[in-house]
This record gives sequence, C-alpha cells and structure tokens, in this order.
Amino acid sequence: MFLSLSPLRSRNFALVWSAALVSNVGSWMQTVALGVVVTSRTHEPLWTGLVAAAAFVPMGLLAPVGGALADRLDRRRWLMGTTVAEAGCAAALAVLSAGHGPPVALVGVAFLGGVAAGIGFPAYQAMLPDLVPRGDLLGAVSLSSAQFNLGRVIGPALAGVVLVVGSAPWAFAINALSFGAVVGALALVRLPRRAPSGHDGIVRRITEGARIALAEPGCRSAIVLIAVVALVGSPFIALVPAVAIEGFHSGAPGTAVLVTAQGVGAVIGALVLVPVAARLTRRRALVGALVVFPAAVVLYGLAPSLWWAALGIVAVGGSYIFVLSGLNTVVQLRAPEAARGRVLGLYMMALGTIYPLGAVAQGAIAGAVGIKAVTAVSGALLLVVMATLVLLRSRLLRALEDPVGPPVPSPLPLIAVDPAAPATP
Repeated sequence: MFLSLSPLRSRNFALVWSAALVSNVGSWMQTVALGVVVTSRTHEPLWTGLVAAAAFVPMGLLAPVGGALADRLDRRRWLMGTTVAEAGCAAALAVLSAGHGPPVALVGVAFLGGVAAGIGFPAYQAMLPDLVPRGDLLGAVSLSSAQFNLGRVIGPALAGVVLVVGSAPWAFAINALSFGAVVGALALVRLPRRAPSGHDGIVRRITEGARIALAEPGCRSAIVLIAVVALVGSPFIALVPAVAIEGFHSGAPGTAVLVTAQGVGAVIGALVLVPVAARLTRRRALVGALVVFPAAVVLYGLAPSLWWAALGIVAVGGSYIFVLSGLNTVVQLRAPEAARGRVLGLYMMALGTIYPLGAVAQGAIAGAVGIKAVTAVSGALLLVVMATLVLLRSRLLRALEDPVGPPVPSPLPLIAVDPAAPATP
C-alpha cells in the first residue's frame, strides 16, 4: 500500500495534490450548498437538476477545447488563470446567495464556473506526467482519483456543519478561498521546459488531436472502452439516490450511506491499485478490473438490503477506480507529449458527455421496471460486453500495454514548433 503513496515523494506532485484536495473539498461544499439554496428558493426539482447540469455539462463538452489550449499555452499558467476564474464564480455565488439572487442567476454563475473548470482541467491532467517519474504515473493518477473521492466524503459533511452553524454564503466563500491553495501550489511548481506550439485555430487543433488519438492504438482503445463504460456502467453514480430511496425506501440517510460507502471503496481501490498492478502488470490489472467492475455492479443491484448494497458499492467504487485510473494512464503514457492535452480532452469528453446520457436512459427505464433491476441488468450487459472483448477482441485489449522505450512520437505531423522560442519555466 505504501507503494501507492510513492508519487507524494515528488515535491511538485505533493504540492499540487494537496492543494487539489483542499479545493475539491471546497467544491463539494459548494455543490451541496448550491443545491440547498436553489431547492429552498424554488421548491422545484427541475431547478435543482438544472443547476447540477449547468456545473457538470461544460466539463464534458468543453474538454476538447481545454485540451487544445493545454497543448498551445503554458499549462501551469493557464490552469492558474482558470482556477482564479472558478474562485471568482464561487465569490459571486456567495454574494448572490446572501442577497437573495434569483435562481436563474445562480444557474448562470454555476455554468460559468463549469466552463472555467472544463477548459482548465485538461491542463491539470496533461501536467501529471511532468510532476512525477514515469514509473509513478499510475500511482499519481490513482491518488488523483482518491483525492477526488476524499473530497466527496469530507466536503458534504463540512457543508452540513457550515449550513447549520453559519449559512450557504459561508460555504461559497470557503470554496472561493480554497482555490487559493491551487494557485499557490502552482506558483511553486517548476515543470520541464516545453517549446510553445503554433497559432493554428482551435478547431484545427482539435481535429488534429482526434486524428492522433485514432492513429495510436492504445489511446483509441482507451477512448472506446471509457465510452462503453460511461454509457452502461458509470450511471450507477447518478442513480445512487434512486437506489436508496426507491429501492430500499431509506431516504436521505440511505443515500448518505451509499455515497460514503462508494467513496470509501474508491479510496481503498486507489491505495491498492499500484501494488496490484506491480504484481500483475498494469494491463492485466486493468483488464481484470474491466470484468470485476460490472460483476460488482450486478451484486450491488441484487443486494437484498441497504447494508448489503453498501458492501456491494464498496466493491463497485474500488473496481471503478481501477478502470478509470488504468484507462487514463494508458492515454497519459501513449499520447505524444505535444498532443497530450488534446487526446486527454477527447477522452474526458467521451466520459463526460456519454455518462449523463446513460444516466438519463437508465433512469427512464427504471421508472418502468425498477431501479434495482436496471442496475443489475446494466452490470450484466457490461459484463457480457467485456467478456466478449477479452475472448474475441484481445487485440483491442493488448493495445493497453505500456509503451516500450521513450515517450511516443507523434504519428502524424504536428503544428510547427519554433525550437528557438523561449521555454516555459
């Protein structure tokens, strides 16, 4: 397990990871507080859904744009700029909530915050290979997933305390301040020198990134697999409240139990991933997780009680982290450095846009046949798909292997780079 923490020995990664954890806790506090404010002012579930979608949808839709900008600009400075913009949006929410701002204004500011996050996060992802040695990359990706889930457990709990002791504007203000940790950490980070790329248009750069992703077998396989998982398997996340409320009639306490159990499973999975990968090889661990994850979803959907479901979702959360971290690492390792941001942007778009479609579809079907049945069947369907790939399309899975030798050069002509241009610090 200590092997999983080895990326924290790298000063740059430790700084950014710690700051991201602080910021993520603040973001989850804001998510909870914003839902409470909008619901209390409108008493309409539609508005609650709108504000959640406004913050989430830009993350998926704008990831390719963010990836193109991450390859064109100084990634560290670009991420600092988008982080400051997110802090400004959080501060605006604090003012609007204190002054009884209309729901449409809250949704609008949440959307702007989602835009800033959507165009900034690919830069963070593309920076990871520069923050740790290559051998620690899987651990770095895994720990990044762990800190997200730690924030998901800690943030809502702190939001509850803040809402009881203070008020919603406090939660938004705390989130605004939490972004300062990221800006401060990035100011102290020093990255390898990168020559800036050319000044081609965003559309051309995104198109070029798509061609590179399709030409590289490992990146292509990772994007296809994450799209399938997002459509069939990932919706379990959005449907947790429905399982608790409709499946077990447990209301908010049951939802809290399942959400917390998923977060605990994800953290455990993140901590054991690197030792397992070291023992089995990273590709075998990933392929195993692609089979174990849907099997765990089936058991979760068939659980006869809330507490059995909690045990099941611990396994779901742990194996899901194996899948996400493993596929993300494939892209990190196999994408050409000059196009890494764009390829990651496409990967993130596949996850971020297909997942809500799957959640909506499964939610609609659940209204007719029951939420537990839909959960179990979706897991069984994904299990069949993954087993078929293992048996009949092993070539697609073999492409997930670590590349041999130095970082992969671009398989296609990239935008011209001036070697005499000043490098980033």
